[in-house]
Amino acid sequence: MTAMTLTFDAVNEALPGPKWRARWDRSWPAYEVWFVARGGDGGPSRAECRAALKHHMPELLPVYDRLVLIAGGSDRAARFLATWNPPRYLGGCSLAALSDGVETRLVRNYDLSPDLNEGLLLRSEWTGRPVMGMVEFIWGLSDGINAAGLCVALAYGGRSQTGSGFGITTILRYVLETCETVGQALAVLARVPSHMAYNVVLADAGGRTASVELSPGGGAKVMPCAIATNHQHGTQPADRAAFTRSHQRHEHLAGLSIRPSEILDDFLLPPLRQDRYAEGFGTLFTAEYDPGAGRLCLAWPEERWTQTLSDFREGRREIRYDTATAVAVTPGGTSPAVDWAHAARIDWNRLAQDYARGAGRPIQHYLPQLAGSGRCVRDAGRAAG
Repeated sequence: MTAMTLTFDAVNEALPGPKWRARWDRSWPAYEVWFVARGGDGGPSRAECRAALKHHMPELLPVYDRLVLIAGGSDRAARFLATWNPPRYLGGCSLAALSDGVETRLVRNYDLSPDLNEGLLLRSEWTGRPVMGMVEFIWGLSDGINAAGLCVALAYGGRSQTGSGFGITTILRYVLETCETVGQALAVLARVPSHMAYNVVLADAGGRTASVELSPGGGAKVMPCAIATNHQHGTQPADRAAFTRSHQRHEHLAGLSIRPSEILDDFLLPPLRQDRYAEGFGTLFTAEYDPGAGRLCLAWPEERWTQTLSDFREGRREIRYDTATAVAVTPGGTSPAVDWAHAARIDWNRLAQDYARGAGRPIQHYLPQLAGSGRCVRDAGRAAG
């Protein structure tokens, strides 16, 4: 197969400014296609979105207003950035947090197609607290850590139903901006409704860990072990558990008996690491968080990239994927950005339907077959976790 690549950028910008605007200019064209195709223009009004954010996450409101202004202030951009009752999105991940009283680690695998990830590690101080994490939806987070040592990561819960709530990546941003401990974060997750089913794993500098299952429209259930994959416990089965091998990965995590400092290596091997990139389901990166050190290590089989909140260094890594491995390509110069125009042309409706059935096909299968045919994107299945 043709090699797939994804460029990862580490960016440091305390307050939203020209660097964030550059990411907006790069990412918004594809997100706008997705948002419109999935019915975003028929969603809540701009005023309703801002009112929901003010009610549930008021501390984020000044940040949100600034981002909308930097993004140009359009009605569509404002509704997109609020992520209140957004279009649904899918994905697959493995999460685990371990603590032995001395060391604590939270580790996640991010499983998706290389076409569908922003590849942005951002360090910011938007509310005055240093936060760094992997960005989703241009300002939300799929995982991250703050200066208090609180770490958090998400995994899709395996159900496509939606309820009235926020996009999960905005909620994780809010948790890291406002909370210092796992206990505080659990209170937020119980209070702020998620629009879809998601699993969230947490760890803090005090060595506490937790896993919580979020229900569409609100509701949070704390689980006995700080692990998660892409299904939830209960009577309703996950939409695509066989395709994502969610239960096998969960059983593997439940059986781990290793030190926290050893868990990263396990995530880089099957069954946790996935390599079906052409089918839209491969491990794009592994992230290991150390709450005591304020440290993040982004890892691939042949590459490690470590950052800390106190010594964050901007840079770039270009990762090449194939069906068997992810190999670091020597970075430098003008490494190409993600081809967002390519992502915007994908037929998201067919991809999401096939993905839910477990009928994975190469990502190229969902591109328009005839140049100039007038075929357009009809729906979306944007991914996170």
